[in-house]
Amino acid sequence: MGLISDLFTWWNGATLSTRLYTNARGKFVGEDDRGNRYYQDAGGKGTAGKPRRWVIYKGYAEASKVPPDWFGWLHYTVDTPPDGEAYHARPWQKPHVENLTGTPAAYHPPGSLFGQMRRPKADGDYQPWSGE
Repeated sequence: MGLISDLFTWWNGATLSTRLYTNARGKFVGEDDRGNRYYQDAGGKGTAGKPRRWVIYKGYAEASKVPPDWFGWLHYTVDTPPDGEAYHARPWQKPHVENLTGTPAAYHPPGSLFGQMRRPKADGDYQPWSGE
């Protein structure tokens, strides 16, 4: 990325200030299978007595890119990063999918502008207002 976009845009990845902070105070903790990199404050004590934790996204910054196991670590639900423990998804858990809203892979219900442009047949329970 160019210097200008690094200074002013956060959605294209880490800004210049985030990179500088990460290089100065961050301790690399791990990486998920999507390439997102996770860090915590190398000093060990952040605000409220807990080390600050953050993620540097690969590509666009979208919070739904964080899988559940790393989400738990980021939000202090678990203390051990998923790389350091044997994390196993429960049998009822589906594989993680990021938010697809606004992408070509988003869900488009029947009758939507991006669907087949055909409204589903009415089932007879609707009576239009006539105005008289």
